[in-house]
Amino acid sequence: MNAGAPIEFEVTHPFHPWRGKRFVLATRKPNWGEDRVTFFDEDGRLRSLLASWTNVDGPDAFTRAAGGRSWLRMDDLARLRALVDELRSALPRRKCVKADAPQK
Repeated sequence: MNAGAPIEFEVTHPFHPWRGKRFVLATRKPNWGEDRVTFFDEDGRLRSLLASWTNVDGPDAFTRAAGGRSWLRMDDLARLRALVDELRSALPRRKCVKADAPQK
């Protein structure tokens, strides 16, 4: 690998409009408290994306082990469940009415 060669990366976030596009890395550093890559777009404007939305690091150990069989990690699912439980507990309870109960 040539130390002076440009580093290219691809946008991999499934819902990003640039998904599948490749860019040349300008720099990578923490910005706004997050690991970000900066690059120049087609119009020459300096842009920034979360590094985790790209393939700049290559696949992590979970992704390699899952082999495309799983999109979600157990810790992510557990956090999602906790969030759903928290949101559900914040909603007011509705009374259930039986279907065969007489109407007033």
